[in-house]
Amino acid sequence: MLAIPPQRLDRPLVDYLEDHECEALLEAPDRSTWTGRRDYTFLVVALQAGLRVSELIGLTISDVHLGAGAHLSCRGKGRKDRITPLTAKTVTTLRDWEREQRPTGITVLFPTRTGHRLSRDAIEHRIAIHTHTATGSCPSLADKHVSAHVLRHTTAMRLLHAGVDTSVIALWLGHEQVDTTQIYIVADLKVKEEAIDRTRPLNSRRGRYRPPDDILAWLGTL
Repeated sequence: MLAIPPQRLDRPLVDYLEDHECEALLEAPDRSTWTGRRDYTFLVVALQAGLRVSELIGLTISDVHLGAGAHLSCRGKGRKDRITPLTAKTVTTLRDWEREQRPTGITVLFPTRTGHRLSRDAIEHRIAIHTHTATGSCPSLADKHVSAHVLRHTTAMRLLHAGVDTSVIALWLGHEQVDTTQIYIVADLKVKEEAIDRTRPLNSRRGRYRPPDDILAWLGTL
């Protein structure tokens, strides 16, 4: 039995959001309502921190540290604790959220109206609602199935585009093995284009070839 080779499985490329799609999604919640402000805050946190959905719904008020060296503490997969630094925008958003009224004694960071912890299905449902709203201003979202895990992939791709080493991204996301983070390099066309640019002929231009309009018109007649 040990001699039987493992079954080869197809591994699809990871889905993630482009910057303009992230902005459209963040604009979707109605921040004139308590629920909209809560949803906006957890979307900001999800996109910046790259938390798993279980980590996101498990956050408590005491997990948020907004002083010097602002960060989130969370317990991830395998009951491993990690901290994630926060950007100035996320800190401001969380400070505004902490001032919101909530039921007495509730320690959950993102509770329901009745003070209970949001469920996994509730998070996915809220993301689906806001994605549908955002599609009106960003049609490309209509072709994507946006979930909490896609937001996590988006965090990783943003870090990769910023030039962050994959070992650091693995620590950021709580991956046990750095090899897991390689899926983002496979999916990232920009990294591949940069590799081509480094090996281009000396007298050629950087970047992708842009054919002139007359060539495009000719090709259209074929």
